[in-house]
Amino acid sequence: MDFSLSPALQELQQRVRRFIADEVIPLEKDPRQTLHGPNEDLRNELVAKARAAGLLTPHASREMGGLGLSHVEKAVVFEEAGYSTLGPTALNIHAPDEGNIHLMEVVASEAQKDRWLRPLVQGKTRSAFAMTEPPPGAGADPSMLATTAVRDGDEYVINGVKWFITGAEGASFAIIMAKMEDGSATMFLSDMDRPGIEHVRTMDALDSCFTGGHGVLRFKNLRVPASDVLGELGKGFRYAQVRLAPARLTHCMRWLGQARRAHDVALAHARSRQAFGRTLGEHEGVSFMLADNEIDLQTARLHIWHTAWLLDQGERGNFESSRAKVACSEAEWRIVDRSVQILGGQGVTHETIVARIFSDMRAFRVYDGPSEVHRFSMGKKIVAGRADASVKPQEPR
Repeated sequence: MDFSLSPALQELQQRVRRFIADEVIPLEKDPRQTLHGPNEDLRNELVAKARAAGLLTPHASREMGGLGLSHVEKAVVFEEAGYSTLGPTALNIHAPDEGNIHLMEVVASEAQKDRWLRPLVQGKTRSAFAMTEPPPGAGADPSMLATTAVRDGDEYVINGVKWFITGAEGASFAIIMAKMEDGSATMFLSDMDRPGIEHVRTMDALDSCFTGGHGVLRFKNLRVPASDVLGELGKGFRYAQVRLAPARLTHCMRWLGQARRAHDVALAHARSRQAFGRTLGEHEGVSFMLADNEIDLQTARLHIWHTAWLLDQGERGNFESSRAKVACSEAEWRIVDRSVQILGGQGVTHETIVARIFSDMRAFRVYDGPSEVHRFSMGKKIVAGRADASVKPQEPR
């Protein structure tokens, strides 16, 4: 096992670190940061800065204008970008665009790439991924998909309601998951200004890091040409896994950067703040929390790097990405929670960035599958012997 980074990757890591420190962090208190994410004007300014620095959309292929990063390289770069709450927006690696770019590079036609993907990679547009529905529709269980698509000549007519759709307000286009008449699922591409799409409202949420917030969308007799089917008919659930396994991991990468930021702020406070005749860090209770933060940071990073390495080897990584999602979301949440505790009054107010990270971070344990769903999925595979070799059942002795 070789955990060293190549000279080229180290140089890129430092470039991103400097960019975040010099160009992005100074904008974190900009008034254009709203309760529903950075507004379009702030986003455009951040994207322009990353474009000028040669760091825009680094995960996209070189053919599309990105840096063609491997999964391991993404792990390093995305962590650095995540050190600021605005970093992923600046580099155009935030959800849902990051996952949509990955999916469309794999399954979109050349015409679809020219029409929708290239402007997305260039940071000129934003997108949405419309799969989650209000009860009794699809949530953690995608088989409950209620939005329907019915063939009508050379078009499909889509009806249904989606909610918690990240980036919906202001998105140029959406990938829509709908159930076919035979019970299978298909993904459709649609411009958001087509008749039949209504942005009902933007939902209030704990987090405020996604431009466009989280929206409720209603599709009423939306007509989508057959040429705008993404990939093949009936393969929507399969494509969802193509998108979700890497997307789970990139969430882990970005939030790791924010957890590290919270820890660094808490550590600086523990080194300088005096209480009971010594610095906070000299008190055992605080020093133990700092030590536990370091343990969780390293644990999360190793889960990410190992799973990224597996994906780079061509493995599907569904089991491992579920494992990483649970381990990282819970470890990174513990880091931020401890950091709030160490900071005391500064941790529960906006005197530092940590309270903002705390609010944003809590949702991570829900995004792309709650921990309980991933544990349930992993447990079934472990019992059936379909996980990795280290957990396959053996005959009792």
